[in-house]
Amino acid sequence: MDPSKVDIPPLKDLTIDNITENVIAINSNNPDPRFKYILERLVVHLHDFARETRLSTQEWMAGIQFLTKTGQICTDVRQEFILLSDILGLSLLVDSIDHPKPPNSTEGTVLGPFHTHEAEVLSHGDLMSHDENGDPLLVLCTVRDVQGRPIEGVKIDIWETDSSGKYDVQHPDRDGPDGRCILKSDAEGVFWFKAIVPVPYPIPHDGPVGQLLKKLGRHPMRPSHMHFMFEKEGFDHLITALYLKNDPYETSDAVFGVKNSLIVELSKVSADQAAKYGVKEGSALMTYDFVLVTEQGSADLRAQNSRKALEKLGRRVKIVKGLPVPDVD
Repeated sequence: MDPSKVDIPPLKDLTIDNITENVIAINSNNPDPRFKYILERLVVHLHDFARETRLSTQEWMAGIQFLTKTGQICTDVRQEFILLSDILGLSLLVDSIDHPKPPNSTEGTVLGPFHTHEAEVLSHGDLMSHDENGDPLLVLCTVRDVQGRPIEGVKIDIWETDSSGKYDVQHPDRDGPDGRCILKSDAEGVFWFKAIVPVPYPIPHDGPVGQLLKKLGRHPMRPSHMHFMFEKEGFDHLITALYLKNDPYETSDAVFGVKNSLIVELSKVSADQAAKYGVKEGSALMTYDFVLVTEQGSADLRAQNSRKALEKLGRRVKIVKGLPVPDVD
């Protein structure tokens, strides 16, 4: 790049006090207002972090080495950076900002690092988990809009661990997907399937994230839960999970995923249900009514929340493509 042909501000005599404004200035030619805003705030907060903590070179190098190791351990079936985002609470924060929910709809939670695209499409009533050591579970659910109307044809991606607390991808000798499936809601918004009762389990803690948790005096456990992801054109993408009531880790989830509205108490299959759904009477039963928000409803709420939050910080913004950028007009 020929410096005479681009408008680059002069950068000289940089100090602790003026480095931030100079980095922002040289990044200011970025034509994308949203990207420019993100980079500006990233630089400001990173620099303020270094100044507030009086960060040492040794500490910063330790941080770089930690992030390097985090990247090196990632594979197609293990995403250590998602795990890091999860245990720092960032995953939940970003989901809550990007997919706000009105009070009468189902809340979202973390995706986790073990979702795959290998799940088989099953029919209602099919068996999702083939783990013979797990306790049988019948899952009966509905999916509706905020007006209570059933939504037909919603793609529902579901996954859980086996009875040992491991996902299928954590078994090196696996011969295909298990403990995961894809269903479609019927005309009444109903979907149902057979699974096993979820169990608590540790997130992978043999890598950099596990070492960080140990250094922080935190455990790596997640409470018993089952993941659900809902997709249908016109509706906001929902990533959520159902958590079992009174799990020992209900109030100390390593990735901060538990919300009161997502805690369920298992009941028992009645004689009528056993006959109707072809399962054993008295076996475990999970029920839940999921409520989806329209894509436009979520976008409007996100824009409204963004304006309010940034006004509190003294920032004037406008919404462009659903995201805030500085309002310089």
